[in-house]
Amino acid sequence: MNDEKKKKNETWEWVKALLIAFGLAAIIRVFLFTPIVVDGVSMMPTLENGDRMIVNKIGYTIGEPKRFDVVVFHAPEEKDYIKRVIGLPGDEVEYRDDVLYVNGKPFEEPYLDQYKSEVADSPLTEDFTLEEKIQSTTVPADHVFVMGDNRRKSKDSRHIGAVAIDEIIGSTKVVFWPIKDFGIIN
Repeated sequence: MNDEKKKKNETWEWVKALLIAFGLAAIIRVFLFTPIVVDGVSMMPTLENGDRMIVNKIGYTIGEPKRFDVVVFHAPEEKDYIKRVIGLPGDEVEYRDDVLYVNGKPFEEPYLDQYKSEVADSPLTEDFTLEEKIQSTTVPADHVFVMGDNRRKSKDSRHIGAVAIDEIIGSTKVVFWPIKDFGIIN
């Protein structure tokens, strides 16, 4: 009889341990970190279709997006997009002769160097001003202007408008699969 009680107690301890483990995993996934799979070519060469990444959900709970962060956000098509933050609230953003200008100052984008060298005969990013794309001279308050690194094949703020910071799930920097791509992105 004592052995039977011992087995029941041991089984109950295992059940409690598993429930706690599943509970912690759910809390971590909902509030802290979640995996995401890159779907499409809009962030190439930085990210490839099928790359699996970790999204940091707490970064923007306590802070704000920074220029050139790679973020995941809820897009209008009921889908999550991965893009790079180019313009912050209040910024004037313009592209001229394949160069990014923010508030009149040129910015280098080293993550585009590979594609720029492959399309040396024409610009990777077409000329535009914010007013042409979002009918505003500056990025609206509480919004960011995002673009994919594959400028010719990206549906981003040039098409869907500025993204509300509230729609951003989090930032992502770590590719964990496939193993050959494992690491931190720029």
